Amino acid sequence: MDDNLTAVLICLGSVLGPIWLVMHYKYKFRNSGQLSAKDAALVEQIAATAQRMEQRVATLERILDAEIPAWRASPPPPDGFYNRQAG
Repeated sequence: MDDNLTAVLICLGSVLGPIWLVMHYKYKFRNSGQLSAKDAALVEQIAATAQRMEQRVATLERILDAEIPAWRASPPPPDGFYNRQAG
């Protein structure tokens, strides 16, 4: 009797086990692509911050264009210019 039960359990496990695994990970993968409400709010906040930064850069460029018309044509500073240590 125990031999028959073991054989049935092995057959069920070898058939139902992989099906269960595939369905489990398929469901998990499908839901992992969606953002939670907290993540969606964070993405909106980051997008708004990026838009404000874009507006600030545009304003700075307009100011520089008015004050120093040839600022775009000037060469960039040498490498490491901003990372120099004083002294």
